[in-house]
Amino acid sequence: MSRISVRGFAVASATAVTTVGAVVGVAAGDPSANDLETTASGATLLADIPVGEQAEVQSGSLAQQADAIAQGADTEARKSAEEAARLQAAEDAKARKAEAQKAADEKAKKEREAKEEIASRSAARSAGDFAVQSSYTVAQVKDIARQIVPGGQFQCFSNIVNQESTWNYKAVNPSSGAYGLVQALPGSKMSSVGADWRTNPATQIEWGLKYMNERYGSPCGAWSFHQANGWY
Repeated sequence: MSRISVRGFAVASATAVTTVGAVVGVAAGDPSANDLETTASGATLLADIPVGEQAEVQSGSLAQQADAIAQGADTEARKSAEEAARLQAAEDAKARKAEAQKAADEKAKKEREAKEEIASRSAARSAGDFAVQSSYTVAQVKDIARQIVPGGQFQCFSNIVNQESTWNYKAVNPSSGAYGLVQALPGSKMSSVGADWRTNPATQIEWGLKYMNERYGSPCGAWSFHQANGWY
C-alpha cells in the first residue's frame, strides 16, 4: 500500500467515526450533534480529495524542500568560493610582499657593495706611498699590489699579472716590446704615473689598475675579457 493510499484511508476512517458519533448524538438528543455533523461533513470532504490531487500536494511540498536544499547548497558554494578567493588574495599579497622584500634586499646589497668599493678605493694606497727600493722580490711586489688594488678586485688583478708577466716587474715581451707586470705597450705609457716605471713595481701596479678600471670597469672586467680573448 502506498503512502498516499494510507493517508487517504486514515482520513476516511476518521470521517466515518466522526459521522457515527454525530448520528448517535442526534439519537440521544445531544445539542452538539449539529456541530459534530458539520465537522463530519468537513472531514468527509478531506477524505473525498482524489488521490491524484493528494499526489500533487505532496509533489509541491517535495519541490519546496528541493528548492530549499538547492538554495542551501548555493549558499554553501558561494561561501566556499568567497573563502577560496580570500585565501588566494592572502597568498597573492604574501607573494608580492616577498618579492618586494627580495628587491629591497638586492638593492641594499648593491648599495652596500658600492659603498664598500668606494671606501676600499679611497683607502687604497698609491705608488708614492711606498719607499723606492733597488730591487723587489715577488712576495714584496704582491704585497704592494694588495695595498693598491681594492680587496674585492685583487684576485682578478693577480690572475692577469700571472698570465702577463708571472709577477716579474722587469718582464719584456721580445716580440712586441710590452713591458712590466701588466705588459704595457708601449711601456712608456706608464710614465703618466711615474718616471720610474721601468724599476718601480708600485708605479706599474697603479698604472695597470687605472687602465683596467678605465677600459673594462674593473680588474675583474679585464680578467673576464682576457679569459675570452687571451689578451686585454
